[in-house]
Amino acid sequence: MTTQTATAPRAGDPQAVSHKIRDNKAKKVDPAFIWMLVPAALVFTVLLTIPLLTGVFYTFTNFKGYGDWHFVGLTNYKNLFSDDIIWGSYLFTFKYSIVASILTNIIALGLALILNSKMKARTFFRGVFFVPYILPVLVVSYIFSYLFTNNLPQIGQALGWEWLSTSLLANENLAWLAIVVVGVWQAVAYNTIIYLAGLQTVPDEIYEASAIDGAGPVRRLWSMTLPLIIPYLGINMVLSFKNFLGVFDQIVALTSGGPGTATQSISYLIFKNGFQGGEYAYQTANGVIYFLIVVLLSFAQLRFTQSQERV
Repeated sequence: MTTQTATAPRAGDPQAVSHKIRDNKAKKVDPAFIWMLVPAALVFTVLLTIPLLTGVFYTFTNFKGYGDWHFVGLTNYKNLFSDDIIWGSYLFTFKYSIVASILTNIIALGLALILNSKMKARTFFRGVFFVPYILPVLVVSYIFSYLFTNNLPQIGQALGWEWLSTSLLANENLAWLAIVVVGVWQAVAYNTIIYLAGLQTVPDEIYEASAIDGAGPVRRLWSMTLPLIIPYLGINMVLSFKNFLGVFDQIVALTSGGPGTATQSISYLIFKNGFQGGEYAYQTANGVIYFLIVVLLSFAQLRFTQSQERV
């Protein structure tokens, strides 16, 4: 009498595939995962998705933020491209963001190199340099406003510098530089921490080998340090540029968009005219364009830094 032994179906057999499908269907999702996901999804939908879609809807109307409204199609978007005030705000915002991002990353990298060296009280100085980042933006801006209005003009008069003898905040051509100073002074701390994290991933053996080969500090920085911390450089550039594009608090505390409209950023213009000037739908359309520009620029920056990593 012969006996037959059951053999397990091979992985490539149709029977094995059907068994796997039945096993996957038999698995049930733990209800705990659902209860953890649903509240987050509801909060995200109510606080972000619905307001976003509602705002996009109003961009096709002439809604002032109150009263009646009716559809106007793409009129708001068309008017944006012929509005000199809009163009001026974009010019100031991008000029400010580019200059501030470059200065912030240069200073932050320099500080990170110093704080990563074998210096005394290194931990203490790391904490000191991080203090500006935790201070409230409005408080810092009001302090600098006092300095620009009272102290610096006195120094300018003593030195005989006419351009510094009056408040920079009242100078239509130089007010944006005062805002750059405040923004960079406060943003450097966070970027320095990220660069410090990147520098600590670089092996000491590389520097020891380069020193034996006779490479100087500049050569080591350019050929070894920078290529190895490119991911951190990319993160810092993207984050700082994105944050500076949204400059708002410094404008409110220092210039309120003045003199005239010389320092009127996109964010400040959207807030002032959208919520206070009866241009809710128009400035919401401006906000949609602004959002798309920020996303595209951030994506382009990331792609560029990723390509440099592969090189």
